[in-house]
Amino acid sequence: MGKVILVASGKGGVGKTVFASNAGAKLALQGHKVVLIDMNIGLRNMDICLGLENKVVYDVADVLSGVCRIKQALIKDRRFTNLYLISASQNRQKAEITPLHMKVLCNKLKKNFDYIIIDAPAGVDENLEIAAAGADIAVIITVPEYAAVRDADALDHLLINLGVKKRTYVINMVKSNLICSGLIPSIAEIAEVMRPEMVGIIQYDENIHIAANNGIPIVYKEGTYIEKNFTKIIERIIAILQNK
Repeated sequence: MGKVILVASGKGGVGKTVFASNAGAKLALQGHKVVLIDMNIGLRNMDICLGLENKVVYDVADVLSGVCRIKQALIKDRRFTNLYLISASQNRQKAEITPLHMKVLCNKLKKNFDYIIIDAPAGVDENLEIAAAGADIAVIITVPEYAAVRDADALDHLLINLGVKKRTYVINMVKSNLICSGLIPSIAEIAEVMRPEMVGIIQYDENIHIAANNGIPIVYKEGTYIEKNFTKIIERIIAILQNK
């Protein structure tokens, strides 16, 4: 049976969707069968990060409301043997979706995929509860900003209340010169606030943003320091996921 990884953030603009896209691409490159589900209803972006925006016909709302079969909504990324996307709807009013709908979908996908990676909507509203319904582990993405860290901690509290027992976090867009100068919170300060285990730090690199804007997961180019870092982070996430 497959595992469901929820990628979430307390606020927008921290690189959550880019991280989720690259995590899925890296796992696919390792030979795992992966499906990415964009749950940013009304604000979808994962299709752009993967360069698949022109391939979307059916979306996750269509699947959950019974308009189409799961197979019809799966978009294959032909650069990766085992990577698929189910896009979010651009229409917030398209369908009434409940946590039970999401849990049923995840259970069905687990039969055919090794990993289901859910890109949750930013924040802590009711849409997060839907996205988290089938999660086996949550990866919280934050950045070294006091507001982002406080929101990440609030998100962690909510995930506990939603029953997500395994949680971890990644610090994204790190600029070491600003940390050394004391202008932004240090890694140690963030660790004092966040209770889960940190699985990695991603240095700010404009190449990550350039790749995402061109629909190319940065991990597609193997051997770079960015790809190697993503690999280590994903290994740590999987280790926590498999630790009973």
